[in-house]
Amino acid sequence: MTISTDRFDHGLAWEADGLGYTQAFRVGNEIYVSGQLAHDEQGRLIGEGDFAAQAKATFANLDKVLQGLGATRNQVAETTVLVVGLRDKVSAVFDAHRGYFGSHRPASTMSGVVELALPGQLFEVAVKVRLDLPA
Repeated sequence: MTISTDRFDHGLAWEADGLGYTQAFRVGNEIYVSGQLAHDEQGRLIGEGDFAAQAKATFANLDKVLQGLGATRNQVAETTVLVVGLRDKVSAVFDAHRGYFGSHRPASTMSGVVELALPGQLFEVAVKVRLDLPA
């Protein structure tokens, strides 16, 4: 039995520089999405110091990944959320998550971290997707 695979990248220079991973990898009916962050089309951080702006841009980048592999946010089964200064931002995280997913409620793990990959980055989200869920 052959399992189909596919991947998605944003087409950024730092992806091509050999990060050693892809933004998303589809294996059969599952998609594993690497941590998405708030970056523009050139890979520059959006919204330095502004959690709401970063959350909005991060979820917009997640939408690009999902669309690129034929999925929707309603097919997200699990999220992993990383936040710098979580205790001060927990309500904002809940608002951003609810705002993105609406009535859909995937399983979620949220962790506070000291820092993330980009200087000034406050928010990152990785997801697991099931394509056999209703779109």
